[in-house]
Amino acid sequence: MRFNKILSAISSIGAGLFCGLFATSASATFAEPWQTGFQTAVTEVMEDITDFHNLLLVIITLITIFVLVLLVYTMWRFSAKRNPVPSKTTHHAMLEMVWTIVPVIILVVIAVPSFKLLYKADVVPKADMTVKAIGNQWYWQYEYPDHGNFGFASNMIQDADLAKFAKENNIKNPKRLLETDTEVVVPVNTTVRVQVTANDVLHAWAIPAFGVKIDGVPGRLNQTWFNAKKEGTYYGQCSELCGVNHGFMPIKVKVVSKAAFDAWVTAQRKAAGLAPMTSERRDVG
Repeated sequence: MRFNKILSAISSIGAGLFCGLFATSASATFAEPWQTGFQTAVTEVMEDITDFHNLLLVIITLITIFVLVLLVYTMWRFSAKRNPVPSKTTHHAMLEMVWTIVPVIILVVIAVPSFKLLYKADVVPKADMTVKAIGNQWYWQYEYPDHGNFGFASNMIQDADLAKFAKENNIKNPKRLLETDTEVVVPVNTTVRVQVTANDVLHAWAIPAFGVKIDGVPGRLNQTWFNAKKEGTYYGQCSELCGVNHGFMPIKVKVVSKAAFDAWVTAQRKAAGLAPMTSERRDVG
């Protein structure tokens, strides 16, 4: 789903004027101080979410301007000074038709792309691989059922250990409260189904750059999907109030080439005492 270039240009100008006041950048894969826009989209779903947001921004801006102009004109045109004897008009058939039909048209314009986006985000296409995310108080566990069902836990790197972690892993700009001791690794340009559940209370698995956010519910298996178009490291957090350490439950996803992913899977299987993957099972995407 793509809206026309004129619409995107208008919304970009409006967003740029607002964001420029804060000199912020929305191109990072994590939230930055004073950021007012979305993170850069790396999936088709997030691109559509951004387009839909831009459409709504244009519509609500036009409505706000129209209502403001109407109010100002009404206060001027029908003030007590200009109208010492108020009009006793109670009905205007044409005006009543207009203010009924126009909002309906606006709602239809909003509803059509909204339903398309909901369907695309909710219906999981044929997946190339599956990752299972399990929420715990307060860390995530991950399993790779298509690659031998190996798994690992992912815990946040504490502030005291952040500098050491960055040095050991050659990370120049470690992200406080977002770095984890292990990360989800997936290949680029691959449809990944994410199954999400929880062991204790409600959690939520969310990656803003992917346009993904879904609850992990104890005793229930929810699912979502993403297909990252660009290699890189992307961050998210648990987005459900899950207890005192809710804010210390980050998600880190590394998108790599298919060759690098195969090498990573081989290392993980070896560490788990599993046999190497066959060539048929190794071919994802």
